[in-house]
Amino acid sequence: MSAPSSTSALPFLPFTRPTIDEETITGVCEVLRSGWITSGPQVKALEAKLSAYFGGRPVRAFNSGTCTMEIALRIAGIGEGDEVITTPLTWVATSNVVLEVGAKPVFVDIDPVTRLIDLDKLEAAITPRTKAIIPVDLTGLPVDRDRLHEIAARHKLRVIEDAAQSFGSNWGGRLIGSFGDFVSFSFHANKNVTTVEGGCLVLNDEREARLAEQYRLQGVVRSGVDGMDVELVGGKYNLTDVAARIGLGQIARVDEFTQRRRELARLYFTEFGRLGAAELGLRLPVADFVHSNWHMYQVILPEELLTVKRADIMTALTAAGIGTGVHYPAIHLFSLYRRLGWQAGQFPEAEYAGRNILTLPLFPTMADSDVARVAGALVSLLKTHRKQA
Repeated sequence: MSAPSSTSALPFLPFTRPTIDEETITGVCEVLRSGWITSGPQVKALEAKLSAYFGGRPVRAFNSGTCTMEIALRIAGIGEGDEVITTPLTWVATSNVVLEVGAKPVFVDIDPVTRLIDLDKLEAAITPRTKAIIPVDLTGLPVDRDRLHEIAARHKLRVIEDAAQSFGSNWGGRLIGSFGDFVSFSFHANKNVTTVEGGCLVLNDEREARLAEQYRLQGVVRSGVDGMDVELVGGKYNLTDVAARIGLGQIARVDEFTQRRRELARLYFTEFGRLGAAELGLRLPVADFVHSNWHMYQVILPEELLTVKRADIMTALTAAGIGTGVHYPAIHLFSLYRRLGWQAGQFPEAEYAGRNILTLPLFPTMADSDVARVAGALVSLLKTHRKQA
């Protein structure tokens, strides 16, 4: 796919780009030549590598980081009449999977600083029908796991961590995924670790792992040489060996990727500080260089101070050869969720962020000068389109 055209003399800078090394590309070619390209030895190897990475916990690989959450809900027995608490500021898959199993999503507004689910407001949303919480580590910044799990334990709730963006992040020195309840990761093309499309689910024991395998492939259970049974309704969620081989190459470099992302994020803070972005009302992310893997660098535009909308800023940046993204609009304002009863004004912090959040370029092969280029272009636009006092 070609990059968007731009009026800039510099190469177009996308907001993300995967890093696939030549050794991995060679390995994929070997898988293709082997004749075994769907689920097979590479998937088993990836699951073993992931299990070791997460301290020996059972891990199963899937073809997305969406079905992983749905399967976790099904393993937990969550369905019709149950409620699941989550945040409205996330990819819509997080709440769609709740609807998919017949349960009801219950939204809790975000903390305006972290942009994560506000744990101060979470307990007020718990009812006798609440069965689980799905926290989301937006941009790779982890939700406070100590407090989250304390609340869940006190109310006897399951936790399905939407850790799609936080592979390589940690809490209190422990890797996200190495502890807790269910933990779901995405390996989509824009994630820190990718299999092009894919994901994995970290489980608590082998019983859950066997159930995950059944849900992964049509509910099938095999025995002996030719025995087959189906005990439950499953889907078609298996990962291919081609994808798994890419993942094996990625995991070997996750620490390198995380370190470089942190370096680039530090540069963004330095550049925005030097350019006086805070005085222009630009809201920067939390400067966490201990826990976060810096999956994304997101700012929030000051709509009340600008004469233009976010779309205009994005269009101008594209013209300057800089790609940006929106992650994410507030879920409860989508037509589907409005039809289910949600309305504007219910979650003001998420709504403000959803209108104004802007994802800036951040990926390991970016040059330091790219950060200066992005920060300078954005600050220049804020100055140009600032309302006059």
